[in-house]
Formats: sequence, C-alpha cells, structure tokens
Amino acid sequence: MNIEVVKSKIHRVKITGADLNYIGSITIDETLMQAANLIEGEKVHIVNVNNGERLVTYVIKGQAGSGEITLNGPAARKAQKGDIIIIISYASMPFEAAKQFSPAIIFPNEENNTLT
Repeated sequence: MNIEVVKSKIHRVKITGADLNYIGSITIDETLMQAANLIEGEKVHIVNVNNGERLVTYVIKGQAGSGEITLNGPAARKAQKGDIIIIISYASMPFEAAKQFSPAIIFPNEENNTLT
C-alpha cells in the first residue's frame, strides 16, 4: 500500500507578483526550490494565508536569489502581491518507507523570501 506524505514545504513566503496573462503555474526563486527539494514542473499545492484560497499548479524556476514568488495565469486571481502563502508538494511511497521519510521544510524570511 502506498500513501501520500508531505515531500516539500516552503512555509510562509510573500507573493511578489501575479501575472494573469502568463500561461500558468507558480514561479519560485531557484534558491528556495533547491532548499525545499522542488524541481521545475513539479505539482504543488498553494495555500493562501491571507484569504484561505487553495489551488494546485506546477513549478517554474525563477532567478536564484531573487526572492521571486509569482502566481501566473488563472492562479493570479487567487492571490495579490504581498499575500503570504505556503507551498506544499507530496510524494507517494510505501507505508513503511513513509514512516522513515523526512520532508524538506524551509522557513524563509517573509519580508524578502530569503533563507538568511
């Protein structure tokens, strides 16, 4: 039996942009992606702390060190610049392996989305 568990989490980052006319997804600073063990194209769940919205999309790599967190396409209607969000990805694995698994969870600075 496989179960889904939290694989990666970026806890409380600030939206830096919302681009309604882009084709879709969320752009995430590459530095944050690496620290949270996320890859480009990976499915993620977005939880907006400010308004309670939840959505599912995929990751696009942003410039390393930029602090960029941009919702693109229709997702841009679910948040505003300055909103605080949580980004979560999940993995499916055997039940026994899941008991030993440790997710990558990071806590960036909410003001500038950096890890310092």
